[in-house]
Amino acid sequence: MTIQYIWTITNLDCIPDVNGMLDYVVTSHWRCSGDDGEGHTGSCYSTVSFTVDPDKPNFLPFDEITEAQAIQWTQDALGEEQVAAVYTSIDTQIENQINPPIVTPPLPWLTPAE
Repeated sequence: MTIQYIWTITNLDCIPDVNGMLDYVVTSHWRCSGDDGEGHTGSCYSTVSFTVDPDKPNFLPFDEITEAQAIQWTQDALGEEQVAAVYTSIDTQIENQINPPIVTPPLPWLTPAE
């Protein structure tokens, strides 16, 4: 089973002004969705915070941030272990749809007589 993962950024929270750097991003609201191509899906939604560094040499003005850049910042802030945990969670959600760990059969006294 090959799962395709898609990261999206739903919001970026900013401090309005950090030493002249306007709309300084401090929090990313993100979602990662997975799809196995056979109708089974899973997703994770969370936030991650960034350190405020007024001497940050690679500050990017808010209106120049691309979604790809925001996703990279988000994944970098989460770290490899947490990103792997996100994928594992989505994989488990999909596996549980394919092979449910708990089922609810009809109550035997309510099953229609044949």
